[in-house]
Amino acid sequence: MINSIVFGASGQLGQCLKMTVDNKGINSVYFPLEGEANILDNDALTKIFEKYKPSYIINCAAYTAVDKAEDDVEIALKVNKTGVENISHLCAAYNSTLIHVSTDFVFKGDQPTPRVETDITEPVNVYGQTKLDGEKVVEDLLEKYFIIRTGWLYSEYANNFVKTMLKLGAERDELKIIADQTGTPTYAIDLASCIIQIIENQSAAYGIYHYSNEGITSWYDFARAIFDISETKVKVVPVKTSEYVTRAIRPAYSVMDKSKIKKEFDMEIPYWRDSLKICIAKLQA
Repeated sequence: MINSIVFGASGQLGQCLKMTVDNKGINSVYFPLEGEANILDNDALTKIFEKYKPSYIINCAAYTAVDKAEDDVEIALKVNKTGVENISHLCAAYNSTLIHVSTDFVFKGDQPTPRVETDITEPVNVYGQTKLDGEKVVEDLLEKYFIIRTGWLYSEYANNFVKTMLKLGAERDELKIIADQTGTPTYAIDLASCIIQIIENQSAAYGIYHYSNEGITSWYDFARAIFDISETKVKVVPVKTSEYVTRAIRPAYSVMDKSKIKKEFDMEIPYWRDSLKICIAKLQA
């Protein structure tokens, strides 16, 4: 019997969820292919809901190309808002609980204190705004939902900062990395375990939650840790954001407070460097 369905199953977090449930021996989670479960195809979504009548929907599907979103506003909005609206309407109709993954980019990031769930949201780029639009859709249409904001996601799967650094570190003698943007890396396997724990907990403490690994770092120190742990010899040079111009503005400080999720679900969250060691060991195996 299918209890949960994952949308965005082919993405980084979707793949991590698949590995997590397989390792746990859980066989009640369905991972449809994108062609079968395009969140912009309401007819296809309706067929899935009608067939499985899921208790939980885990939405990992999103437009996440931060710089590209500045020009692809319409597409980003369709995926991050309209797609979420399609899912939310069906969750309401079929009494399914929605677990929706959002981002730390809903915050402006101009205050050097960890953000709590009730802090004012003020995105500084299109990606963050469309993800916030999606959050508001969920809040407006559903009573049974968990919105999980996360950031700096990496794993053995898909494209991410860790895999990019390992690739570039093997090709170059020197890399320039931004040192004045602060946040917390999140191992997607840990986030996947968090999501499964929420489902297994059966708590009705619906609402918005923050999740990343513990600790605080910069992209520069994150890169240095990657090369230190992987024993890659490369010179890492710190640069300011102003020296590395991108299409989209990034929050300067995107650390999130995880007190709420730890208390509500009695959750232990690994320190970011410990999880990074696990990921790199798997990548080098």
